[in-house]
Amino acid sequence: MIPKRSLLLAAALITTAGIAACSSQLPKKPTVPTPKASTAMTPSKQQVLDLLKAIETGATGPVATINANQYKQHNLAVGDGLAGFGAVLQALPKGSAKVNTVRVFQDGPFVFAHTDYDFFGPKIGFDIFRFEDGKIVEHWDNLQEKPAQLNPSGRSMIDGPAEVKDLDKTEANKKVVQAFVDDILINGRMEKLAGFFDGDNYIQHNPQVADKVSGLTTALQAMAKAGVTMKYSQSHRVLGEGNFVLSVSEGEFAGKHVAFYDLFRVQNGKIAEHWDTIEAIPAKADWKNSNGKF
Repeated sequence: MIPKRSLLLAAALITTAGIAACSSQLPKKPTVPTPKASTAMTPSKQQVLDLLKAIETGATGPVATINANQYKQHNLAVGDGLAGFGAVLQALPKGSAKVNTVRVFQDGPFVFAHTDYDFFGPKIGFDIFRFEDGKIVEHWDNLQEKPAQLNPSGRSMIDGPAEVKDLDKTEANKKVVQAFVDDILINGRMEKLAGFFDGDNYIQHNPQVADKVSGLTTALQAMAKAGVTMKYSQSHRVLGEGNFVLSVSEGEFAGKHVAFYDLFRVQNGKIAEHWDTIEAIPAKADWKNSNGKF
């Protein structure tokens, strides 16, 4: 029998990944949102959309958004500065890249995007850009291989709503997510779990986990059977715009040092929907810059 505490913890850890569980009959491909149609655009958001799309098109104009004299790179597979960014683009086989950014948000000087990539293979990624004086001066990201199938509830890692609502609740929603990460994911204060959800209702886009808290029971059993462990150890950043909040955390998954990027949609003060990526952090000897993942 699985201990009750373990069951509750798995219900809280809605970022569970890598567990073998797929539905044998899946519905039609979900509709992917278009950020231009659903999210109020700002100059910085548009600059990020154009820069990411330039990876696909090869357009050179959007690169001018990057401050060539001050560009700090946190993707550890990429060299620092504008030169490192350019080297990666040059290494791409011609015509191979595809970029479809489905969500873009802004929190002060930070713009964060959710993108469906074909970039040295199909991936789903979150990118964070920091602006100073209208130029990009810093970049973080987290990429996960794109699954070939939808999750057990027929959802992809990118479908679902993108419209920003409740701008007046941005700070309150960020506090909800920060408290969830601190109380539940990091510190295991399970007596507080029920307060973060509207009963059993939430929508899940993790590739291996079904909707609803109750849908995690199968995932828990598979995880326990496989001996898969997951631990959040530190919260590095929480960014938000309206009803969408992105949490950036560090920890371990299946024995590997990883970065967790979790995007939550908050509704009426409760966690309503979740998207995520998990990426292994390479050994320091393999880093191509010295800036760190976070």
